[in-house]
Amino acid sequence: MKDRELPVQQHLGELRRRITLSVIVVIAFTVAAFIFNEQLIVLLMEPAKGFEAIPNGKPVFTEPTEYIGVAMKVSLYTAIAASIPFLLYQGVMFVAPGLKPEERRYLYFLLPLSIVAFLAGASFGYIVLFPPMVSFLLSYGGNVAVPLIRVGSYINLMISLLLWMGLIFEMPLVFFFLGKIGIVTYKWMSKQRRYAVLVAFIIGAIVTPTLDPVNQAIVAGPVIVLYELSIWLVWLGTRGRRAKAKQAATTESTDLAVIDKDGLTKRDK
Repeated sequence: MKDRELPVQQHLGELRRRITLSVIVVIAFTVAAFIFNEQLIVLLMEPAKGFEAIPNGKPVFTEPTEYIGVAMKVSLYTAIAASIPFLLYQGVMFVAPGLKPEERRYLYFLLPLSIVAFLAGASFGYIVLFPPMVSFLLSYGGNVAVPLIRVGSYINLMISLLLWMGLIFEMPLVFFFLGKIGIVTYKWMSKQRRYAVLVAFIIGAIVTPTLDPVNQAIVAGPVIVLYELSIWLVWLGTRGRRAKAKQAATTESTDLAVIDKDGLTKRDK
């Protein structure tokens, strides 16, 4: 009984150790980011060029603790973003022993690419998507009301957008890995195109807090393109397995074709 429980205890101990290391790294980055929280918040406000048109040219806070809360949130999310390489490494090393050698190679290969994909998605949100979206929000209704933007609301919107876009850009790598281990096929994904377009616009409606179809299309467009890229990557990733399956089928057909009159194949002879 103890022999059976020992591997489980070791597994839980390994999990606890890796979680502890991850928490320590995130806390250390959080402290470092909090020291520069003002510069980070200014950086996050950079895409919102419309602030020049509102009173004082910058957002406001209406509660004594609001700004310190924003500073802590920005520091924490910055720390998590900075810790992503370490966190992913810990996660991969934890699950790697339970995977096949081929699956482990895929994970090791995709680990650095996943970091690049997340940064690319966040950069797309920061540079391409957010400026027109916040410009629309700040200008819409300007003839009726004066916008007084709370810094907490703005930062929450910005962080949510960057997180969503970073995760969306991970989609091709996720599908590539699922295709490699045989969970999805490119034929199945090709049949789901119409649903993928619908889901893309639903994601666009969730990510952008406006009913503006232009901003939603700016999100939906890359999602559709990334889905098409995912189909191509799944086709590319499963090409070797399809070739092996075709070769095995050809070998079996050849063996059946050479059965002689005594019911024996050449291999049996």
